[in-house]
Amino acid sequence: MAGLNKVMLIGNLGRDPEIRYSQQGLAVVNFSIATSEQWTDKNTGAKQEKTEWHNIVAFGKPAEILEKYLSKGSQVYIEGRLQTSTYEKDGQTHYMTKIVVSNFQFLGGKQDVQGGGGGGYQSGGGGYQKSDSGSGNQFTGQTNPGMTGGQHIPDDDIPF
Repeated sequence: MAGLNKVMLIGNLGRDPEIRYSQQGLAVVNFSIATSEQWTDKNTGAKQEKTEWHNIVAFGKPAEILEKYLSKGSQVYIEGRLQTSTYEKDGQTHYMTKIVVSNFQFLGGKQDVQGGGGGGYQSGGGGYQKSDSGSGNQFTGQTNPGMTGGQHIPDDDIPF
């Protein structure tokens, strides 16, 4: 039986994305996002809040797009899979879990003449396909960003 490793988060960036390139020239971007939950304590009636921090990594063209359009405080929807790595420091083994991005959506973005909010990326089958959605650019395909209203990015500004 196959397993399922899928994560979906909506949160705000805690720092600007950091991009680097592998020896093969592949873009790799890292950043963290915060998700918060709020509740009222049944015993005291006091409002409580807990924030979780999530380490995010993206590769290739999605990494370049995320680095270009996100900054500290930006709200984003991230979909991906968990990946845990280990490293040794001072003789102790440490574990780090990251979310490897497969899809994303910009949220709460700048408003422009078209209104709405942001753009996104979806991994999936086959090549680059551009389709007009009437409210901005929309792209579908394996490594294609999709702009779905809001933050209009001119075709010549898309990095592929």
